[in-house]
Amino acid sequence: MAGRPIIGVTSYGRADSATPSFSLPCGYVDSLRKAGAIPLVLPPGEDDPAQLLTLVDGLLLAGGGDISPAAYGGAEHETVYSVSEERDQFEFTLARQALHDEVPLLCICRGLQLLNVVQGGNLHAHVPDTFGDQVPHRQPPRLTVCHPVRIAANSRLAEIVGTTATDVCSWHHQAIDRIGNSLTAVAWAEDGVVEALELAGHPWCMAVQWHPEMQPDDVAAQKLFASFTQAAAARRR
Repeated sequence: MAGRPIIGVTSYGRADSATPSFSLPCGYVDSLRKAGAIPLVLPPGEDDPAQLLTLVDGLLLAGGGDISPAAYGGAEHETVYSVSEERDQFEFTLARQALHDEVPLLCICRGLQLLNVVQGGNLHAHVPDTFGDQVPHRQPPRLTVCHPVRIAANSRLAEIVGTTATDVCSWHHQAIDRIGNSLTAVAWAEDGVVEALELAGHPWCMAVQWHPEMQPDDVAAQKLFASFTQAAAARRR
């Protein structure tokens, strides 16, 4: 079927408030539309999450709160926040099915961490505890910050964004520890934090620890969304 590719985007978990709600920052939607895709927001809670993949040509695992440490054998930490078991299980199922079906997959921030856990890896509970404060990955209490990353020259990511060094918008306090099966680290911050992963054998699976959807005027960020959308469009055909 011809036309713009439809890309599913996972939403945040249920907000704990007087009026419970699902939400998603507009940057994800705006970036996909700018790249030529039709975004379809996917809230957690479906009985059969994998069935949703029959509706889309690509899947974006969005950022948000922390993955439950129980999902990867991690320890509780006082900084862990906004854990949603419902969202975890929903996205685990979607990610596994997307990998099996070779659906184009873009994983952002929490999404990168979730992909790593799905592939058998684990996480550092709190970046400063392991890497110190050489590079701020977020500003207190939970604000964004920009910092440079280095990208492996022979990586698919470098080919897509057209550079081996770029400044990124960072907003996280956890990071990759043990890298999951078939995944390769292809970008790093100056303190050694893994900033991007690629999955061997998948037609298009890219995971970044930063937030390209928060950099609407950044050339590298736009190239990433454009390549993702093109992969989804090719699958649609």
